[in-house]
Amino acid sequence: MKKYFLITQLLCAFLILQSCEKEKPEIKPYRAGVILSFDDAYINEWYATNQKLKKYSWKGTFCVCKINRLKHYQILKLLELQKEGHEIAGHTLNHINAVDYIRVHTINEYMHQEIDPMLKLMNFYGLKVTSFAYPYGARNEKLDAALLQKFKIIRGRAFCEENAAKQGCYFNESNLVYSFSIDDTHNHFNIPHLLKLLDYAKKNDKILILNSHKTVENVTGDYQTKDATLEYICKYIKRNHMRFYTLSDLDKLE
Repeated sequence: MKKYFLITQLLCAFLILQSCEKEKPEIKPYRAGVILSFDDAYINEWYATNQKLKKYSWKGTFCVCKINRLKHYQILKLLELQKEGHEIAGHTLNHINAVDYIRVHTINEYMHQEIDPMLKLMNFYGLKVTSFAYPYGARNEKLDAALLQKFKIIRGRAFCEENAAKQGCYFNESNLVYSFSIDDTHNHFNIPHLLKLLDYAKKNDKILILNSHKTVENVTGDYQTKDATLEYICKYIKRNHMRFYTLSDLDKLE
């Protein structure tokens, strides 16, 4: 009798444990955070902004184009940023619109003109490039397939969505991601909307992906982001115990 009682107890314990396992919520391997990415070749401005933001232990991804036109001192600044833990990513050699280009050329010609020489030169300088951002966000599936042979993460652009929950600028376990522009003159940028994006990322354990171009103290034209906006984001991240990520970090989270 005792034997059957013991077996019954063990069986009940097993069923209870199994039920508890099923009820456990899925735990993601990362916590909420933000990717701050910067496009083009504003090396001097990025470097100056980094000096202001160091106190936040921040990380940025600098997507560089026209590497063949940079001065030696600018290459040294990129190497210093990389040494500090920031990421240097690719943004083509000549900053052309890829979709427009392949209307009259092949993808192989695009890779031969814009990607291969960029990577060769970046590698020569000691810049470790594993991520790529499309100029103008212009992309299609054929280009994605070709570029994913060269890069672990590629970044497009998320456009024109006012609802923070529906905005496509959060990491979704894919190696193709989209970013939201925080340039001051961008049609859909404003601080209240940025706050909604940050709040949504925090509450839903998401990684928010943002992009900008030239970083400045005061905006004087298009494609510029105020240092004050970046500091606002950094303070939010620190205050809410979120993380700074780079684009290449995403490859480790898939």
